[in-house]
Amino acid sequence: MRLDKFLKVSRLIKRRTVAKDVSDQGRVLLNGREAKPSATVKIGDVLDIQYGQRTLTVQIERLTESSRKEDVTGLYTVLKEEARKREEDPFGL
Repeated sequence: MRLDKFLKVSRLIKRRTVAKDVSDQGRVLLNGREAKPSATVKIGDVLDIQYGQRTLTVQIERLTESSRKEDVTGLYTVLKEEARKREEDPFGL
């Protein structure tokens, strides 16, 4: 399955076009490497997704072509979620 489609189906990102844009910006890592939207994902792969000041690390558990909101659980497991601190201004501005 394509990376951008998985991000949309799993509801990690709301729209496929947004998933494509995020991947093109280099904010999605697939098994530790930058991934293009067309990259193929499989069960067991680890994704690192940067959302603004937050990074989410998930492992893919199941693949499905489409899903309802109720069926999303079980597609991935959250391994780590961390918030990056904003860099403080050394001049206090």
